[in-house]
Amino acid sequence: QVIRSEVTEGAKFRLSGKGVDQDPKGIFRINEITGDVSVTRTLDREAIANYELEVEITDTSGKTIDGPVRLDISVIDQNDNRPMFKEGPYVGHVMEGSPTGTTVMRMTALDADDAGTDNALLRYNILKQTPTKPSPNMFYIDPEKGDIVTVVSPVLLDRETMESPKYELVIEAKDMGGLDVGLTGTATATILIDDKNDHPPEFTKKEFQATVKEGVTGVIVNLTVGDRDDPVTGAWRAVYTIINGNPGQSFEIHTNPQTNEGMLSVVKPLDYEISAFHTLLIKVENEDPLIPDIAYGPSSTATVQITVEDVNEGPVFHPNPMAVTKQENIPVGSVVLTVNATDPDTLQHQTIRYSVYKDPAGWLEINPTNGTIGTTAVLDRESPFVQENVYTALFLAIDSGNPPATGTGTLHITLEDVNDNVPSLYPTLAKVCDDAKDLRVVVLGASDKDLHPNTDPFKFELSKQSGPEKLWRINKLNSTHAQVILLQNLKKANYNIPISVTDSGKPPLTNNTELKLQVCTCKKSKMDCSATDALHISLTLILLSLLSLFCKSFA
Repeated sequence: QVIRSEVTEGAKFRLSGKGVDQDPKGIFRINEITGDVSVTRTLDREAIANYELEVEITDTSGKTIDGPVRLDISVIDQNDNRPMFKEGPYVGHVMEGSPTGTTVMRMTALDADDAGTDNALLRYNILKQTPTKPSPNMFYIDPEKGDIVTVVSPVLLDRETMESPKYELVIEAKDMGGLDVGLTGTATATILIDDKNDHPPEFTKKEFQATVKEGVTGVIVNLTVGDRDDPVTGAWRAVYTIINGNPGQSFEIHTNPQTNEGMLSVVKPLDYEISAFHTLLIKVENEDPLIPDIAYGPSSTATVQITVEDVNEGPVFHPNPMAVTKQENIPVGSVVLTVNATDPDTLQHQTIRYSVYKDPAGWLEINPTNGTIGTTAVLDRESPFVQENVYTALFLAIDSGNPPATGTGTLHITLEDVNDNVPSLYPTLAKVCDDAKDLRVVVLGASDKDLHPNTDPFKFELSKQSGPEKLWRINKLNSTHAQVILLQNLKKANYNIPISVTDSGKPPLTNNTELKLQVCTCKKSKMDCSATDALHISLTLILLSLLSLFCKSFA
């Protein structure tokens, strides 16, 4: 109630502010005559805890004659809010074997009531533990702080002996300081017992057996181990090491990530003739180190007995590839080389026979008994089957096993050049105008399939010219080229110019050939070589020959 000190006739009380004429409107009202302030509906302290209003006195016209005076209204808290766990899910971890009293996690609930009253004074309690073994009271919660700690001995906190490594606790938070009249809220805390490496891996047996064929690689045996620690952790994952019996590094061992087994493999082919048996000593450890008071025992090592089975292996050529140098054109039947192949199966006492496998040019043969390779044709360095002066052939060595085994040997024959190719001349055709002013007809080139020094410098010569006068000459330009020059303009006709070209080999080889020269009519930059006369030189030679025969007949 608001009381006024002086009573004025017609005066009225007027109330204003948030909760009256401001949002939220209409919560409070005042009796204009008595000054009684009343509430019109239920209040919620958690929404608005305080209201600041103003009261004034007005006359009959509504004019203020006193005030305004501030009126503060405080809403008294009632315990109408339950504690709430809002930060879930709640998951904690604790290492197995941890000491009693180890803090696992903290549970915190919130209460919307007045924090300065017991309405928001919370106390925590464990209502239920699942599972209940090995003790129904594995954990304790601090009633004021909400800290969950272990209360059992480290021996009972053994992950490998537990029914489950996961515990679920139903946690209750109660306000009013935990009194029976308090409101409650609950949440579930999940606690996981983490593994530590307190169990070394152990082989399931002390000795493993394996059999492998010689010359074969790959996995030959899987070694099995047991480990009571948590799978797929470093305390469970195995690491295998070969500690004895592998001086040649023929074996390797790797961990199967799915099964944790040790996959023992042959990485370098084994030879039965060298050793038919191998004994390996293998140890297994974990990726993570063991805890200090645990050590690896005898069960963390095992022996693997490996038996190598004999296989009929193919003969081996020595050396391979084989190389020899020969002159081309050596006589047919010449000996090229006698090959040597041995059988790795020294304990089987087998015989070896030889045969030709690939002989692209068909130049060679081999004695099936002693391996002597001879020629059946002339070796030609210029053959398309010869690459960079080397001819390659393959031969087989076949043992007498059942079934027989085969080895392949490669022979490279380097062919030395012999001057067995005459030079060739190019071009073989030239054209010139019958009224040409430049009588240098053509530049000739020579080439030779042979190698130096059986090629250039080449010697160019004109064969003897028939007739009373010489019509052309040849001038050497360099070691491979020469130029043909007319000595006078010629009539339109075809001419054959006899030319010889000789290489520099010892002995030299000469190619006697002809250059066909067409003398054509040239008008307005157009060359007409059609309907030329018969070969001029050839006709002259024919007439001379006929005249000679006639004279002899007459005589």
